[in-house]
Amino acid sequence: MASLSVFADLVASLADLLDPLCHDSATAAAIVVFTALVRLLVLPLSLAAARGQRARARLAPQIAALRTKHRKDPAALQRALTALHAEHQVSPLSGCLPSLLQLPAFFLLYHLFSSGSIGGEPNALLGHTLLGVPLGGRWHEALAEGGPFGAPGLVYLALFLLVAAVATASLRRTRRGMAASGPLLPAGEDGRPAPGLGALTKVLPLMSFLTLISVAVLPLAAALYVVTSTTWSAVERAVLYREREQPEARAEGAAA
Repeated sequence: MASLSVFADLVASLADLLDPLCHDSATAAAIVVFTALVRLLVLPLSLAAARGQRARARLAPQIAALRTKHRKDPAALQRALTALHAEHQVSPLSGCLPSLLQLPAFFLLYHLFSSGSIGGEPNALLGHTLLGVPLGGRWHEALAEGGPFGAPGLVYLALFLLVAAVATASLRRTRRGMAASGPLLPAGEDGRPAPGLGALTKVLPLMSFLTLISVAVLPLAAALYVVTSTTWSAVERAVLYREREQPEARAEGAAA
């Protein structure tokens, strides 16, 4: 696949640039840098999603008023809500776009470090390492070499601990936000939670912990992408949604 060869050249070029600093782990560092570049490319969409989230929060009182006004006319209520969303340019799908646009980059990286050959030649990138652990290897192979506390196993243990710390911080922050202002997921067109949305709202904050499974089953290179992107997401949300939380914190302080 031609695109895979081009991508392999890109990763190799980044690794060459980082080699004076990272030496044998230059390719692993290149994957982290590549992930950061992808996240920078979708940053405008993340900013738009944050603005949309704040806009939806501001519209909550107007939606409640429309529900009261049109409580006996569901069709009129839906038309009014559609007009309100269009007027304020609010789209519930805006928050999904940053994640969706990252998928091609992730799949390219996954295939690059899962393919034994590229363009008819052996895939030399599979032999590149992070602290001696092959980037094309998986956790079960590291366990076979020395167990969970052998040298390869400790690399994965460090990734697991990082993911667990990021997921725990994200879970606590999400629960604080939901307690202060209600679910972060948008309501249905009539202002009420869509069927099953309550359960989904409870489960969604736990999704970050699924990254632990990704680290365990993916090639190490793809796991590095996932860990870097997940960490970026946690920091990004803390920064972009800070404006929403600060007024809530000031209101709680005033009430106290």
